[in-house]
Amino acid sequence: MSGFRLRLARLSGRVLEGLSVAAVRGVFGLARRLGPDRAARVGAALTRTLGPLVPAHRTALANVAAAFPEKSAAEHRAIVRGAWDNLGRTAAEYAHLDTLFDFDPANPGAGRVEVEGIPYFEALRDDGLPGIIFSAHLANWELPAICAHRYGLSATAVFRAPNTAAVARAVMEVRSQTMGGLEAARQGAAFAMAGVLDRGGHLGMLVDQHFTRGVDVTFFGMPAKANPVLAKFARRFECPVHGVRVVRLPQGRFRLELTPPLDLPRDANGEIDVAGAMQAMTDVVEGWVREHPEQWLWQHRRWRPVPKRAP
Repeated sequence: MSGFRLRLARLSGRVLEGLSVAAVRGVFGLARRLGPDRAARVGAALTRTLGPLVPAHRTALANVAAAFPEKSAAEHRAIVRGAWDNLGRTAAEYAHLDTLFDFDPANPGAGRVEVEGIPYFEALRDDGLPGIIFSAHLANWELPAICAHRYGLSATAVFRAPNTAAVARAVMEVRSQTMGGLEAARQGAAFAMAGVLDRGGHLGMLVDQHFTRGVDVTFFGMPAKANPVLAKFARRFECPVHGVRVVRLPQGRFRLELTPPLDLPRDANGEIDVAGAMQAMTDVVEGWVREHPEQWLWQHRRWRPVPKRAP
């Protein structure tokens, strides 16, 4: 490619990226004007309509059928429809993350968010020790990081950036305004994560995605791979490990639930067993998903290869 063509290609790439960012910001702006409830309904309607047209829909149906072989095909379709609904609502709610979390400890029943496990949260915040919090892609999974930041827990959320650069930039802008520390899952991120725990801070991370170089776990009775980094840090720092989930409730409300610290399995030397610890976290996530399967991200290829659908 000639120098002129190369410069033209680079310029075109920057222009397209700029237009994409502007388009995503425009969608966010429209969602803000609609308000959180109307925006969530519109987002849900769009994904319920368009979701079945994309390949991820087939992945979701196959995942649900393999995870719940005892359910009928109609029940499988209903779960996936609910998953598209939840995904659309979550996407639309990004524009309102600065106001969506409105929990008031002095008046816990007044807002759209309720919290369970406050004593565990207070212990994490006040014990002066490092801590680890794992979560999953359930309901609006961004809310726990906002809760931690809002109420003084020194926490760093480890996240995987969206594949689309424009969406990743827009989402990062929202996250940086509403959350505490942020660390992208990237080469060398483990050193930054260890530094957080060295300083007595807390790490929060979603643990329900496929990780090619991960440890073997069983999820819904099927083999899967899990990122072992949180278990390795739990072993190294001997710090408490809690789970946190979000449950989507009627009328645009949410419930955040923080578990007690997990009693993780240990090896013959008394140290936390990494594979066993990731299995323990995975078991908690499976229990959450079984309770509210329509609120989980089934469109993700959690099992590789994607399970074959039952006939």
